[in-house]
Order: sequence, then structure tokens, then C-alpha cells
Amino acid sequence: MAVPITPVALGDVVRLKKPHPCGANEWVVTRVGMDIDLECSGCGRKVRLVRFEFDRRFRGFVRRAGS
Repeated sequence: MAVPITPVALGDVVRLKKPHPCGANEWVVTRVGMDIDLECSGCGRKVRLVRFEFDRRFRGFVRRAGS
């Protein structure tokens, strides 16, 4: 099954499939490349997902970086 690559930029706020255990469901993109670094907007926890895993869990943009 092919998963489309989502074009993301630094500073984008995204929503993933499941909420973080702290209850927040918004993540700020802090690094883009082969891996995607995310920071929870609720508690500040930082996680790193490989690109395939990020694209699989991605559910939508809350806010784009330039907006």
C-alpha cells in the first residue's frame, strides 16, 4: 500500500491519528527531512518519527507556517 508523502514545513502545526497521553492533539514540526521532529503543543514533549510513520499517522493541518 502506497502512502502519499505529505509536504510539511518548519513551524507547521499538524494533527495526528491519536492524541498524546497529555491530552493534546496538536504537534509543531521542528525538523523536516528523512525524519520528522515534532513537539507536543500541550506538554512540550519532543518525538521523532520516520517519514513513513509520520505520513501514515498524519490527519491534517491545524495551521500552516506561513499563515
